[in-house]
Amino acid sequence: MTAYSGTKEFEGATFVRASFKGATLRFSDVSGVTMRGVDLDGLDIDSHDLFLGSLVVNGVDVVPLVDAELNRQFPGRELQKAQTPDGLREGWVAVQAAWQETVTGTPPDLVDAHVEDEWSLSQTLRHLVLATDAWLRGGILRVEQPLHEIGQIFTGAEEMGFDMSVFRADAPAYEEILEVRAERQRLVTGFLATATAELLAEERENPWGGGDWHPTVGDCIRVILEEEWAHLRYIRRDLARLR
Repeated sequence: MTAYSGTKEFEGATFVRASFKGATLRFSDVSGVTMRGVDLDGLDIDSHDLFLGSLVVNGVDVVPLVDAELNRQFPGRELQKAQTPDGLREGWVAVQAAWQETVTGTPPDLVDAHVEDEWSLSQTLRHLVLATDAWLRGGILRVEQPLHEIGQIFTGAEEMGFDMSVFRADAPAYEEILEVRAERQRLVTGFLATATAELLAEERENPWGGGDWHPTVGDCIRVILEEEWAHLRYIRRDLARLR
């Protein structure tokens, strides 16, 4: 099957009576695409950035509906947008309880199993270590080199110029992953325990650099919560398929 990577040749194109049946789009820009008179049966869309814009289906913006349904499926998820210290603390407790249920309920033979092109549970936990390091240790606490060597960085980071030398080449044992993950969870819990509204309002630099966005401390915590809920959804989806 033909693969297109890094191409912009389809920008602004018009397709009439074309078939995209069974096609896969990954890390691609489909913003502003207009589809009329199309067969969408079985269309599967997953976008981490869905809630930053709109998705109009038959004249209805379905983004608020999707958001509400995910909040129903994942109680406490709505607190990822909390603006107060108490709200963020409550949100952190909720997402950690949900993660504990998933980790303890996953059989040992599935911790490294994965659906094609997706991360396994062990890789996902390593990515959450990275997220905590970047946004708490780096963004908020301003540690000069905040990233743990077992962290799992996002796909395409090397091509974007990120220094990969800080990460270990060989995959760590699952027991080590759980140990580092637990340590990072305690860091967030300890930070939130004494966080005040004034501290949450303080401005910081974007730990990934670039752009004009200067997140507040509260923004950094909310990114951590968003990462936790998003990857919990991904891994539960994939573990259900693997089972």
